[in-house]
Amino acid sequence: MKCVICRQADVQPGWATVTLERDGLTLVFKRVPARVCPNCGEEYLDESVTARLLQNAEELARAGAQVDIREYVPA
Repeated sequence: MKCVICRQADVQPGWATVTLERDGLTLVFKRVPARVCPNCGEEYLDESVTARLLQNAEELARAGAQVDIREYVPA
């Protein structure tokens, strides 16, 4: 897949750090599998990875977390 941002390179498998913020809650997930553009660095997450991140975020919000940093764990 060609990067839709820079349109200069094909994205390659890699890793991303994803930060989610909402209502005073800040979550950082490291080593999230992604497709990354080697030219501009734009990161693309698969739908299943995004769904897992949002599920984890909801669970942490319900548990009362305010700030959390963790490594991504696939289902």
